[in-house]
Amino acid sequence: MKYSRIAGTGRYLPERVLTNADLEKMVETSDEWIRTRTGVERRHIAAEEQSTSDLCVEAAQQAMDAAAVGIDDIDLIIVGTTTPDLIFPNIGTLIQQKLGIHGCPAFSVEAACTGFIYALSTADKFVRAGEAKCALVIGAEILSKIVDWSDRTTCVLFGDGAGAVILKPSDEAGIISTHLGADGQYKDLLYYPYGASHQLHKTAGDDAKIIMKGNEVFKVAVKTLGGVAEEALKANNIGKDELDWLVPHQANLRIIQATAKRLNISMDNVILTVQDHGNTSAASVPMALDVGVRDGRIKRGQLVLMEAFGGGFTWGSVLMRY
Repeated sequence: MKYSRIAGTGRYLPERVLTNADLEKMVETSDEWIRTRTGVERRHIAAEEQSTSDLCVEAAQQAMDAAAVGIDDIDLIIVGTTTPDLIFPNIGTLIQQKLGIHGCPAFSVEAACTGFIYALSTADKFVRAGEAKCALVIGAEILSKIVDWSDRTTCVLFGDGAGAVILKPSDEAGIISTHLGADGQYKDLLYYPYGASHQLHKTAGDDAKIIMKGNEVFKVAVKTLGGVAEEALKANNIGKDELDWLVPHQANLRIIQATAKRLNISMDNVILTVQDHGNTSAASVPMALDVGVRDGRIKRGQLVLMEAFGGGFTWGSVLMRY
């Protein structure tokens, strides 16, 4: 059986950088408070005229260049995002049009912060089944446009960005396995209250913002992320000590540290970008992967575990030989 293998990675961050010092002037908070509780030092914010598909195109072009593929090679596009440009058409088709790609399937999945993991898992199945030979998989968000910038419990966390990978068939081990899960009973702990069939026609009021019960989310996230990581290792008879790198969702430094501790992984073997990117939801894992690849830490043949946890709740992991 053929594997799917990541042939190239890319990322894009908007030019504007919003530091903790900047936030001190906007809400009642402090650099020390934000760093201590989240690990975030700065985040990138999209310009008013930028849409999520714009960020995706930039990241996609980087990944395509890294994989040495052109627009004629792409035969599948899957995007994980919670903040698409439009309700329809889906953002995959908008990216397709902007890149000049025609004819191939293009669609998006909405699994909040786990969106990229869900998208990558889906693309992996297409490639293994022989339905795709060169898949473009993207995770991207512009959360700054749905954040309440007067709510210090959420506005300090989030940032904008996009990460992308090119997935191709390989006879050698690439993606070993993927593991996905969800539990809708936790819906009220993290959500956005407006949607296409729910109150969209109403004038957005004070409740049109990300709503999060941080302490409850933290508890479930730590337990779940550790569990889905252990599930991936157990399914493949791989010991924790065999992992070279953990590439986690960059939600909160304390969550990442707790997960690493449960897996007995040194923080030296964790790709950490939360301090520079903030929580970019579906974009965080592919951007962190790209950082690790491009700075030379993640090398070909190394064993890498990617994982994420998001509103829903949703969760997932991808175990691979890079």
